[in-house]
Amino acid sequence: MEVNGSGFRRILLLALCISGIWSAYIYQGVLQETLSTKRFGPDEKRFEHLAFLNLAQSVVCLVWSYIMIKLWSNAGNGGAPWWTYWSAGITNTIGPAMGIEALKYISYPAQVLAKSSKMIPVMLMGTLVYGIRYTFPEYLCTFLVAGGVSIFALLKTSSKTISKLAHPNAPLGYALCSLNLAFDGFTNATQDSIASRYPKTEAWDIMLGMNLWGTIYNMIYMFGLPQGIGFEAIQFCKIHPEAAWDILKYCLCGAVGQNFIFMTISNFGSLANTTITTTRKFVSIVVSSVMSGNPLSLKQWGCVSMVFGGLSYQIYLKWRKLQKMEKKKQKS
Repeated sequence: MEVNGSGFRRILLLALCISGIWSAYIYQGVLQETLSTKRFGPDEKRFEHLAFLNLAQSVVCLVWSYIMIKLWSNAGNGGAPWWTYWSAGITNTIGPAMGIEALKYISYPAQVLAKSSKMIPVMLMGTLVYGIRYTFPEYLCTFLVAGGVSIFALLKTSSKTISKLAHPNAPLGYALCSLNLAFDGFTNATQDSIASRYPKTEAWDIMLGMNLWGTIYNMIYMFGLPQGIGFEAIQFCKIHPEAAWDILKYCLCGAVGQNFIFMTISNFGSLANTTITTTRKFVSIVVSSVMSGNPLSLKQWGCVSMVFGGLSYQIYLKWRKLQKMEKKKQKS
């Protein structure tokens, strides 16, 4: 059987995208969990300034996207001007910061599961506000995800996992994740609006604009306000260089991961990207359970299976919808 050259190259490219996204974000998850639970140095101090990760990530991704634009992008391509990202920059600053802060109160697997339930607020808003009617399979997906997350939240967490948390408080942790999802929803909607108004906008332009405003807002919050923690975070990193090194690796993983996400979407579409990132989240939970000492009970694994079963079914429904649309185009 002969293998088509271009087809074989696409398979290799897809394998590269999968390995890039998985390795970057799984390792970033390990680093995120390390920074939120580890005690650094002989004084065994925790890194309490988790929101600082958001600033560091914005700065690194800003520099990274600027370099990529200079190397690969066409100058003056008619993309969206930098100031159009100011509102999305606000929610993109607040949302992820809340998601990171949640790790003080709930375990990493719990945070990943909660943040995987993005479809729930989307469908609720669609039904209640816009009167959208969804199909039974779509409601089934939502039921599986919502049920899995809810039961996981109600089950008792192991004492070993709780002992690693800075301030165990499940209701507060899940509330922060819910707010993270709400802000992410606004961010995604605003980005889509910008892309539709400025069709020539490239992925690197969006990355640059979002991280430019994210850097500005985070700098003001961290260093300009009386309650800012920026100087304390820098001082902690000076005393504990191991933490500074983990933060740098965390940020680089985020930049590399975004690079592969853009590559996947541009070459294989958003559905392929959704499939890769969804499976990555499941593997992240497995890695956390094995490597980071977050043991899950059999019931908790059942909840994890419910959530990712619902997400997998949702991906299948999207794939089937795309297949029907392609058949209609071919007939016409």
